[in-house]
Amino acid sequence: MPQQAREESSPMAQAQQKDFSFPKGFLWGAATAAHQIEGSPLADGAGPSIWTRFAHTPGMTANGDTGDVACDHYRRWKDDVRLMRELGLQAYRFSVSWSRILPEGTGRVNQAGIDFYSRLVDELLANDIEPLLTLYHWDLPAALDDRGGWLNRDCADWFAEYGSVLYRALDGRVKKWVTLNEPWVVTDGGYLHGALAPGHRNRYEAPIASHNLMRAHGAAVQAYRAIGQHEIGLVVNIEPKYAASGSVDDAAAVKRAHAYMNEQYLHPALLGRYPPELGEIFGDAWPQFPPEDFELIVQPLDFIGINYYTRSVTEARRSYPLDAGPVKQPLGTYTETGWEVFPQGLTDLLLWFKQTYGDIPVYITENGAAFFDPPVADTDAAGDRRVRDPLRTDYLRQHLSAIHDAIAAGVDVRGYMAWSLMDNLEWSLGYGKRFGIVHVNYGTQERTIKDSGRWYSRVIASQGGALAEPLP
Repeated sequence: MPQQAREESSPMAQAQQKDFSFPKGFLWGAATAAHQIEGSPLADGAGPSIWTRFAHTPGMTANGDTGDVACDHYRRWKDDVRLMRELGLQAYRFSVSWSRILPEGTGRVNQAGIDFYSRLVDELLANDIEPLLTLYHWDLPAALDDRGGWLNRDCADWFAEYGSVLYRALDGRVKKWVTLNEPWVVTDGGYLHGALAPGHRNRYEAPIASHNLMRAHGAAVQAYRAIGQHEIGLVVNIEPKYAASGSVDDAAAVKRAHAYMNEQYLHPALLGRYPPELGEIFGDAWPQFPPEDFELIVQPLDFIGINYYTRSVTEARRSYPLDAGPVKQPLGTYTETGWEVFPQGLTDLLLWFKQTYGDIPVYITENGAAFFDPPVADTDAAGDRRVRDPLRTDYLRQHLSAIHDAIAAGVDVRGYMAWSLMDNLEWSLGYGKRFGIVHVNYGTQERTIKDSGRWYSRVIASQGGALAEPLP
């Protein structure tokens, strides 16, 4: 093949010839979570959450890291909104701390908590940034955990009450609402394996907590339909499962793993039933749930949010998917959290979603990668702070390209929220894993837009067109 022909057929050349324009109205943004960035968890009348309690229990987080300061967003929110505007973000997905609003989980409303989020929403709108509000991103009030938490069937009423307080305060200014973020992580990490709050390790508890989370989701949607006038959805973390071999046993393992992670929450929310494989996975720990529960769970939704980070290659092992992890790929590229970089999986996942659940609109509500960044930003020749992160930039480029492919194939993807706006507390992993497109110096709280953030800003300004340009 002549040299010119080889160059024209290279992947980079093909990318540069491709039209990467995203649909008109596609929403570009970034995401965070309250406990990961806010700090001051008990300020102004707030109650403790399960994460306040968990992080202060010795041995539960890396280096004993807590959310007591985090990124100090509770005090620096105006500066952070200015950063969002500098990046050109059109949307900001954030979560509310339940125990800031209802310190005991139910009953007494803490007006100072309402006021904090009201000011944040107003500042976002003043800067032409649309707020996407998540009611629950893992930080259950400790007072409710003392009453059984997600194992108590009353949690559906608790959650609807909490949601209703916020709907009355913010609906109209907030037009996109999310009930739960990643219920799979809440139960797998919090009730089955104990790596996350509240730190339980019980195979019998996990299905009960999962089911009650979905009942709470349904109750919160019902409450919104009675009060709200806009859109509400559910956010799930899902990943495609691929067989490690062509064996029948591996194929069966893939089916179980797929049901456990990808269908366990989407099936009840959108189809009104659980996948049958869950009974096989949990055995005698799988309960028989009342049929009327599914009438509560399967509420009409305006969108589904999908959080995507990696894929899983699966082989048959007796304990999988409850205990054994995915098969490591020897030629794969892996992030600091040990997740394989596999953008094709996002296209595959979106196509599967459309084929399984139809044309419900989708937002990519989290997508990003932890790679090594220095604790302190470099200073360039001009004296400006800079963080070079080419691996993260390439990760974002590849995954945005994968989303573009899914849209071209007919999937109704309406927006993308990069995870995350800034480096933050990565839960039990502490502050050592940096996902942000904005660097945070935890000693000084200085923010520095990373090269990946500058690049993402150009993608937004060009409505995706900058994906065709060579990476800096």
